Amino acid sequence: MIQDKTLGSRLFNVANIIILGIIALVTVLPFLHVIAASFTTSAELANSRFVLFPKVWSFDAYRYIFSTDTISRALMVSVIVTVGGTLWSMLMSVMTGYGLSRRDLVGRRQIMFLIIFTMLFNGGMIPTFLVVQQTGLMNSLLALIIPVSINAFNMVILKSFFQNLPAGLEESAKIDGAGDFSILFRIVIPCSLPAIATISLFYAVTYWNTYMHAILYLSDSSKWPVQVLLRQIVVLATGINYDGSEFTDVPPPEITVKMATIVVATLPVLAVYPFLQKYFAKGALLGSVKG
Repeated sequence: MIQDKTLGSRLFNVANIIILGIIALVTVLPFLHVIAASFTTSAELANSRFVLFPKVWSFDAYRYIFSTDTISRALMVSVIVTVGGTLWSMLMSVMTGYGLSRRDLVGRRQIMFLIIFTMLFNGGMIPTFLVVQQTGLMNSLLALIIPVSINAFNMVILKSFFQNLPAGLEESAKIDGAGDFSILFRIVIPCSLPAIATISLFYAVTYWNTYMHAILYLSDSSKWPVQVLLRQIVVLATGINYDGSEFTDVPPPEITVKMATIVVATLPVLAVYPFLQKYFAKGALLGSVKG
Protein backbone atom coordinates (compact mmCIF):
# COMPACT_ATOMS: atom_id res chain seq x y z
CA MET A 1 0.00 0.00 0.00
CA ILE A 2 1.39 3.38 -1.05
CA GLN A 3 1.46 5.93 1.76
CA ASP A 4 1.13 9.68 1.28
CA LYS A 5 4.44 11.25 2.29
CA THR A 6 4.34 14.66 0.66
CA LEU A 7 3.57 17.73 2.72
CA GLY A 8 0.65 18.65 0.46
CA SER A 9 -0.99 15.25 0.94
CA ARG A 10 -0.63 15.44 4.70
CA LEU A 11 -2.10 18.95 4.80
CA PHE A 12 -4.96 17.79 2.61
CA ASN A 13 -5.71 14.89 4.97
CA VAL A 14 -5.59 17.18 8.00
CA ALA A 15 -7.92 19.66 6.32
CA ASN A 16 -10.34 16.83 5.45
CA ILE A 17 -10.34 15.58 9.04
CA ILE A 18 -10.99 19.06 10.41
CA ILE A 19 -13.79 19.83 7.95
CA LEU A 20 -15.49 16.44 8.39
CA GLY A 21 -15.10 16.73 12.16
CA ILE A 22 -16.84 20.11 12.14
CA ILE A 23 -19.67 18.75 9.98
CA ALA A 24 -20.07 15.74 12.27
CA LEU A 25 -20.09 18.00 15.34
CA VAL A 26 -22.72 20.30 13.85
CA THR A 27 -24.83 17.23 13.02
CA VAL A 28 -24.52 15.63 16.45
CA LEU A 29 -24.92 18.74 18.63
CA PRO A 30 -28.70 19.10 18.11
CA PHE A 31 -29.23 15.48 19.15
CA LEU A 32 -27.08 15.93 22.24
CA HIS A 33 -28.96 19.10 23.13
CA VAL A 34 -32.36 17.38 22.84
CA ILE A 35 -31.23 14.47 24.99
CA ALA A 36 -29.63 16.73 27.60
CA ALA A 37 -32.65 19.07 27.66
CA SER A 38 -34.96 16.14 28.33
CA PHE A 39 -33.03 15.45 31.57
CA THR A 40 -32.79 19.11 32.57
CA THR A 41 -35.02 20.99 34.97
CA SER A 42 -37.34 23.57 33.44
CA ALA A 43 -35.71 26.38 35.43
CA GLU A 44 -32.22 25.56 34.16
CA LEU A 45 -33.41 25.24 30.58
CA ALA A 46 -35.19 28.60 30.85
CA ASN A 47 -31.97 30.30 31.98
CA SER A 48 -29.73 28.48 29.49
CA ARG A 49 -31.47 27.78 26.20
CA PHE A 50 -28.70 25.50 24.95
CA VAL A 51 -27.69 22.64 27.24
CA LEU A 52 -25.23 19.84 26.55
CA PHE A 53 -24.73 18.58 30.09
CA PRO A 54 -27.36 19.23 32.78
CA LYS A 55 -26.21 20.73 36.05
CA VAL A 56 -29.08 18.99 37.83
CA TRP A 57 -30.41 15.75 36.39
CA SER A 58 -34.18 15.43 36.40
CA PHE A 59 -36.45 12.62 35.23
CA ASP A 60 -39.65 14.62 35.73
CA ALA A 61 -40.29 14.92 31.99
CA TYR A 62 -40.15 11.14 31.49
CA ARG A 63 -42.32 10.56 34.56
CA TYR A 64 -44.85 12.96 33.07
CA ILE A 65 -45.06 11.43 29.60
CA PHE A 66 -45.31 7.90 31.02
CA SER A 67 -47.81 8.90 33.72
CA THR A 68 -50.57 7.72 31.37
CA ASP A 69 -50.66 5.02 28.72
CA THR A 70 -50.90 7.53 25.86
CA ILE A 71 -47.23 7.44 24.88
CA SER A 72 -47.04 3.68 25.41
CA ARG A 73 -50.12 3.18 23.25
CA ALA A 74 -48.74 5.38 20.47
CA LEU A 75 -45.38 3.59 20.61
CA MET A 76 -47.10 0.22 20.38
CA VAL A 77 -49.10 1.39 17.36
CA SER A 78 -45.91 2.60 15.67
CA VAL A 79 -44.13 -0.68 16.44
CA ILE A 80 -47.02 -2.72 15.00
CA VAL A 81 -47.21 -0.58 11.87
CA THR A 82 -43.42 -0.55 11.42
CA VAL A 83 -42.84 -4.28 11.92
CA GLY A 84 -45.93 -5.42 10.04
CA GLY A 85 -45.53 -2.87 7.27
CA THR A 86 -41.84 -3.58 6.77
CA LEU A 87 -42.40 -7.33 6.54
CA TRP A 88 -45.31 -6.88 4.13
CA SER A 89 -43.51 -4.32 1.95
CA MET A 90 -40.35 -6.42 1.82
CA LEU A 91 -42.34 -9.49 0.80
CA MET A 92 -44.08 -7.57 -1.97
CA SER A 93 -40.90 -5.79 -3.11
CA VAL A 94 -38.73 -8.93 -3.11
CA MET A 95 -41.26 -11.01 -5.04
CA THR A 96 -41.93 -8.21 -7.53
CA GLY A 97 -38.25 -7.38 -7.96
CA TYR A 98 -37.28 -11.01 -8.41
CA GLY A 99 -40.02 -11.56 -10.96
CA LEU A 100 -38.98 -8.52 -12.98
CA SER A 101 -35.32 -9.54 -12.81
CA ARG A 102 -36.17 -12.66 -14.83
CA ARG A 103 -35.43 -11.84 -18.45
CA ASP A 104 -37.85 -14.51 -19.69
CA LEU A 105 -40.85 -12.82 -18.00
CA VAL A 106 -43.54 -11.99 -20.55
CA GLY A 107 -44.40 -8.28 -20.57
CA ARG A 108 -41.41 -7.42 -18.39
CA ARG A 109 -40.66 -4.13 -20.12
CA GLN A 110 -44.28 -2.98 -20.07
CA ILE A 111 -44.63 -3.73 -16.36
CA MET A 112 -41.39 -1.91 -15.59
CA PHE A 113 -42.63 1.10 -17.57
CA LEU A 114 -45.81 1.24 -15.49
CA ILE A 115 -43.82 1.00 -12.26
CA ILE A 116 -41.34 3.69 -13.29
CA PHE A 117 -44.27 5.86 -14.38
CA THR A 118 -45.58 5.89 -10.80
CA MET A 119 -42.26 7.37 -9.66
CA LEU A 120 -42.95 10.44 -11.80
CA PHE A 121 -46.74 10.75 -11.64
CA ASN A 122 -49.31 9.57 -9.10
CA GLY A 123 -52.99 10.04 -8.39
CA GLY A 124 -52.47 12.52 -5.58
CA MET A 125 -53.86 12.90 -2.10
CA ILE A 126 -57.59 13.17 -2.82
CA PRO A 127 -57.87 10.17 -5.22
CA THR A 128 -55.83 8.08 -2.80
CA PHE A 129 -58.09 9.14 0.06
CA LEU A 130 -61.18 8.13 -1.96
CA VAL A 131 -59.64 4.73 -2.75
CA VAL A 132 -58.87 4.11 0.94
CA GLN A 133 -62.38 5.22 1.86
CA GLN A 134 -64.10 3.02 -0.72
CA THR A 135 -62.07 -0.05 0.24
CA GLY A 136 -63.12 0.23 3.89
CA LEU A 137 -59.67 0.92 5.29
CA MET A 138 -60.59 4.18 7.01
CA ASN A 139 -59.75 4.30 10.72
CA SER A 140 -57.75 1.08 10.39
CA LEU A 141 -54.03 0.53 10.83
CA LEU A 142 -54.06 -1.25 7.48
CA ALA A 143 -54.62 2.18 5.93
CA LEU A 144 -51.05 3.02 6.94
CA ILE A 145 -49.66 -0.09 5.24
CA ILE A 146 -51.70 -1.22 2.22
CA PRO A 147 -51.63 2.06 0.21
CA VAL A 148 -47.82 2.19 0.46
CA SER A 149 -47.07 -1.51 0.16
CA ILE A 150 -44.35 -1.06 -2.47
CA ASN A 151 -41.99 1.83 -3.02
CA ALA A 152 -41.03 1.79 -6.70
CA PHE A 153 -37.51 3.08 -6.07
CA ASN A 154 -36.78 0.41 -3.44
CA MET A 155 -38.18 -2.29 -5.69
CA VAL A 156 -35.97 -1.18 -8.61
CA ILE A 157 -32.89 -1.37 -6.36
CA LEU A 158 -33.79 -4.94 -5.39
CA LYS A 159 -34.45 -5.86 -9.01
CA SER A 160 -31.03 -4.53 -10.02
CA PHE A 161 -29.40 -6.44 -7.17
CA PHE A 162 -31.09 -9.70 -8.19
CA GLN A 163 -29.94 -9.20 -11.78
CA ASN A 164 -26.33 -8.91 -10.62
CA LEU A 165 -26.39 -12.30 -8.91
CA PRO A 166 -24.49 -15.03 -10.80
CA ALA A 167 -26.80 -16.82 -13.23
CA GLY A 168 -25.09 -20.09 -12.36
CA LEU A 169 -26.75 -20.16 -8.94
CA GLU A 170 -30.24 -20.46 -10.39
CA GLU A 171 -29.15 -22.81 -13.14
CA SER A 172 -27.55 -25.18 -10.63
CA ALA A 173 -30.66 -25.09 -8.47
CA LYS A 174 -32.90 -25.85 -11.43
CA ILE A 175 -30.73 -28.82 -12.37
CA ASP A 176 -31.25 -30.10 -8.81
CA GLY A 177 -35.01 -29.77 -9.29
CA ALA A 178 -35.67 -26.57 -7.34
CA GLY A 179 -38.71 -24.49 -8.27
CA ASP A 180 -38.99 -20.73 -8.55
CA PHE A 181 -40.15 -20.18 -4.98
CA SER A 182 -37.48 -22.53 -3.65
CA ILE A 183 -34.80 -20.65 -5.59
CA LEU A 184 -36.09 -17.31 -4.32
CA PHE A 185 -36.35 -18.14 -0.62
CA ARG A 186 -33.45 -20.60 -0.31
CA ILE A 187 -30.85 -19.11 -2.66
CA VAL A 188 -31.62 -15.59 -3.87
CA ILE A 189 -32.72 -14.07 -0.55
CA PRO A 190 -29.79 -15.51 1.51
CA CYS A 191 -27.38 -14.16 -1.11
CA SER A 192 -29.07 -10.73 -1.06
CA LEU A 193 -29.01 -9.97 2.66
CA PRO A 194 -27.07 -6.67 2.27
CA ALA A 195 -29.65 -5.26 -0.14
CA ILE A 196 -32.58 -6.65 1.83
CA ALA A 197 -31.25 -5.19 5.09
CA THR A 198 -30.79 -1.81 3.43
CA ILE A 199 -34.26 -1.69 1.89
CA SER A 200 -35.78 -2.97 5.13
CA LEU A 201 -34.22 -0.02 6.93
CA PHE A 202 -35.68 2.35 4.32
CA TYR A 203 -39.15 0.87 4.79
CA ALA A 204 -38.86 0.75 8.58
CA VAL A 205 -37.91 4.43 8.84
CA THR A 206 -40.74 5.37 6.47
CA TYR A 207 -43.33 3.45 8.49
CA TRP A 208 -41.97 4.70 11.81
CA ASN A 209 -42.20 8.31 10.61
CA THR A 210 -45.67 7.89 9.10
CA TYR A 211 -47.64 11.02 9.80
CA MET A 212 -49.71 12.37 6.92
CA HIS A 213 -51.50 9.10 6.25
CA ALA A 214 -52.38 8.80 9.93
CA ILE A 215 -53.79 12.33 9.92
CA LEU A 216 -55.86 11.60 6.81
CA TYR A 217 -57.12 8.10 7.53
CA LEU A 218 -57.33 7.76 11.33
CA SER A 219 -60.04 9.64 13.22
CA ASP A 220 -59.68 7.56 16.39
CA SER A 221 -56.90 9.18 18.44
CA SER A 222 -56.24 5.89 20.26
CA LYS A 223 -54.83 4.57 16.96
CA TRP A 224 -52.48 7.49 16.37
CA PRO A 225 -48.81 6.53 15.89
CA VAL A 226 -46.14 8.24 17.92
CA GLN A 227 -45.31 10.84 15.25
CA VAL A 228 -48.85 12.25 15.33
CA LEU A 229 -48.75 12.36 19.11
CA LEU A 230 -45.35 14.06 18.88
CA ARG A 231 -46.86 16.80 16.75
CA GLN A 232 -49.74 17.14 19.20
CA ILE A 233 -47.28 17.78 22.02
CA VAL A 234 -44.51 19.72 20.31
CA VAL A 235 -46.38 21.81 17.74
CA LEU A 236 -49.83 22.24 19.20
CA ALA A 237 -48.50 22.21 22.81
CA THR A 238 -51.46 20.25 24.14
CA GLY A 239 -51.42 17.83 27.03
CA ILE A 240 -50.97 14.10 26.77
CA ASN A 241 -53.57 12.92 29.25
CA TYR A 242 -55.92 10.52 27.53
CA ASP A 243 -59.52 9.85 28.55
CA GLY A 244 -60.29 7.06 26.09
CA SER A 245 -61.49 9.07 23.12
CA GLU A 246 -59.67 12.38 22.81
CA PHE A 247 -57.12 14.54 24.53
CA THR A 248 -58.33 16.43 27.55
CA ASP A 249 -57.68 20.09 28.30
CA VAL A 250 -54.58 20.21 30.47
CA PRO A 251 -51.83 22.81 30.80
CA PRO A 252 -49.34 22.79 27.90
CA PRO A 253 -46.29 20.65 28.67
CA GLU A 254 -42.96 22.21 29.55
CA ILE A 255 -40.16 22.34 26.99
CA THR A 256 -38.46 19.46 28.80
CA VAL A 257 -41.51 17.28 28.17
CA LYS A 258 -41.35 18.10 24.48
CA MET A 259 -37.68 17.15 24.38
CA ALA A 260 -38.33 13.89 26.22
CA THR A 261 -41.10 13.02 23.76
CA ILE A 262 -38.74 13.64 20.83
CA VAL A 263 -36.16 11.33 22.42
CA VAL A 264 -38.70 8.57 22.99
CA ALA A 265 -39.94 8.86 19.39
CA THR A 266 -36.43 8.83 17.90
CA LEU A 267 -34.65 6.29 20.09
CA PRO A 268 -36.03 3.06 18.53
CA VAL A 269 -34.71 3.89 15.05
CA LEU A 270 -31.35 4.96 16.45
CA ALA A 271 -31.15 1.68 18.36
CA VAL A 272 -31.81 -0.44 15.27
CA TYR A 273 -29.56 1.39 12.82
CA PRO A 274 -26.16 0.25 14.20
CA PHE A 275 -27.10 -3.40 13.61
CA LEU A 276 -27.83 -2.68 9.92
CA GLN A 277 -25.08 -0.15 9.29
CA LYS A 278 -22.60 -2.69 7.92
CA TYR A 279 -25.14 -3.71 5.26
CA PHE A 280 -26.27 -0.18 4.46
CA ALA A 281 -23.59 1.15 2.07
CA LYS A 282 -22.86 -2.24 0.53
CA GLY A 283 -26.49 -3.00 -0.24
CA ALA A 284 -27.27 0.44 -1.67
CA LEU A 285 -24.21 0.48 -3.94
CA LEU A 286 -24.44 -3.08 -5.20
CA GLY A 287 -28.08 -2.64 -6.06
CA SER A 288 -27.35 0.38 -8.22
CA VAL A 289 -24.56 -1.05 -10.36
CA LYS A 290 -26.75 -2.07 -13.27
CA GLY A 291 -30.33 -1.07 -14.09
